[in-house]
Amino acid sequence: MLERNGGSRHTGAVQRFVRCEADGKICYAELTDNRVELFSAAPWNGGTPTGVRHDLADTRLLCPLNPSKILGIGRNYGAHAREMGAAPPQTPLVFMKPPSALASPGELLRLPKVSQRVDYEGELGVVIGNRARYVPREQAMDHVFGLITTCDVTARDLQKSDGQWTRAKGFDGFCPVASSITTGLAPTPLQLTTRVNGEIKQQANTSDMLFDIPQLIEFVSQVMTLEPGDLILTGTPEGVGPMSSGDVVEVSIEGLQPLTFRVADA
Repeated sequence: MLERNGGSRHTGAVQRFVRCEADGKICYAELTDNRVELFSAAPWNGGTPTGVRHDLADTRLLCPLNPSKILGIGRNYGAHAREMGAAPPQTPLVFMKPPSALASPGELLRLPKVSQRVDYEGELGVVIGNRARYVPREQAMDHVFGLITTCDVTARDLQKSDGQWTRAKGFDGFCPVASSITTGLAPTPLQLTTRVNGEIKQQANTSDMLFDIPQLIEFVSQVMTLEPGDLILTGTPEGVGPMSSGDVVEVSIEGLQPLTFRVADA
């Protein structure tokens, strides 16, 4: 697990974990260079190395997590709140995305026909490692397994017209994530950059969050139990904007596996 102190980047040996298909089975694995070592189960559920190794080229990478729930945090960067015409929230603004919004590596982002504007929102994702209920912020990082690069895709017109965010955030494929989860890296300060067709659209540091990860875990765990493998999207910085068919979106976060996906019509 990550250490409680989020002030330095490295909290231990950096490791990367994937979920893949190998030998006709779906397995979790640790990724080292271009090889994977299969695990007996998800590492956050007590999985251990099996000693079976494969070249990465001989496996098929899948979405690296299968959470019971995905929680998003709205307007967690002050500049983004202001660009949306809203005041920064006084407490974390929490919403949910269904697990069906997750996308596998290389999967196209399909623009739904019912929306006229679909936006990118590059974000840092936090994967829960231990069950968390009524967790004080001082102990919150003990419940974090690792970090992952994500994009909280949003149908902006539907978000505005509906008045609540479930439909706008919940389409299939509206939560693309990087192919690996990184452990041993503190969540701040990390540089976050979003590019569309190579052009920088978002650039910020995770230290700019209004509510840091310990605060978010404390707040959310007062409401619902966070289970191992659950995903928290920690909010997006300013610079959000629409995507069009044919666009290539890349979200990169310092020290993490970057996320790249292509956009296509439905």
